[in-house]
Amino acid sequence: MNWMILPYRRYAEFTGRSRRREYWMFALFYVLVMIVLNALFGTNDLQRGGGTLVYGSRLVGAGSWIGGLFWLGSLIPSLAVSVRRLHDQDRTGWLLLLALIPFFGWFALFVLMCLDGTHGTNRFGADPKNPSPADVFS
Repeated sequence: MNWMILPYRRYAEFTGRSRRREYWMFALFYVLVMIVLNALFGTNDLQRGGGTLVYGSRLVGAGSWIGGLFWLGSLIPSLAVSVRRLHDQDRTGWLLLLALIPFFGWFALFVLMCLDGTHGTNRFGADPKNPSPADVFS
């Protein structure tokens, strides 16, 4: 649970580096909260139209307000942890703009978020997996 809420403690910290575990546990936490909100306040619709079935789910009543506030409160930590995740790979946070490109940009960001970070210190800070490496044989 600590990894899931760590981006909220580092709320608007866009500097430094974040491990894959921090990023993906935050994403899992966000999805789990939205699933719970959908289970409590959601409505599921199945509509027929044009020979296809369209499934939709949306929050209604107080759930839409709670979901909206949760999304708003999670926006800055989500951007910050994403930028720090890219920093871990010695890449600029501006690569998040790839999300503006449908499908290809989303896929590229997904791949980048799955890649391992650089080992040792890079231009964005110390390695979050091993913040104080000891060079024994140097």
